Amino acid sequence: MTAERSRCSIVILISGRGSNMRALIEHSRRTDSPFSVAAVLSDRSDAAGLRTAAALGVPARAIDAGGSADRAAYDDLLAEAVAEVKPTLLVLAGFMRILSPAFVQRYEGRILNIHPSLLPQYPGLHTHRRILAAGEKEHGATVHYVTAELDGGPPIMQARLEVDPRDDEAKLAARVQALEHRMYPLAVRWHCEGRFRYVGGAVWFDSAPLAAPLQLSGLDSA
Repeated sequence: MTAERSRCSIVILISGRGSNMRALIEHSRRTDSPFSVAAVLSDRSDAAGLRTAAALGVPARAIDAGGSADRAAYDDLLAEAVAEVKPTLLVLAGFMRILSPAFVQRYEGRILNIHPSLLPQYPGLHTHRRILAAGEKEHGATVHYVTAELDGGPPIMQARLEVDPRDDEAKLAARVQALEHRMYPLAVRWHCEGRFRYVGGAVWFDSAPLAAPLQLSGLDSA
């Protein structure tokens, strides 16, 4: 799948600096990559990731909510922007808006997200802070298919680490992000190669039901 026209086309949605976005773009430039990044879209015009994407030669723009808190109205604007590109897959990379059920249903089985915890533990925000406050010994990140339930879609891949007693919130976040940058391109790659499939609310991997999320350790060369 080295020809550009045969690659899976992805759109990345961001709200911030886009570190996972950069990892995905860099992976897409590999000659053996099965996906290409068609566009980067953000709900924030001041997102630093927009400038990073543009500097890397990827079309990038903000879809301005216009001050509206109406999720359905915003998601209609977002869907119009996505439809212009016609991607195979939407990839959320630090996208902080909660997508409406109608939007999720429109792209069912074609939206991935990465969350900085070992789901179903610690859904929502401020996971590193909460992990430290709870005195947890293990932390990590999860890639999952997006459903209408916040951080509740079926997980497909996880990366784990031991919490270091010397970790503060910033150090722990950086350590988890380093794992995310390895894991997310691999998960997107395997979706685009057809190894992951979302069918009727369940995930299949290599033609068999996925009973538990794959663990990053040992998977990089699989």
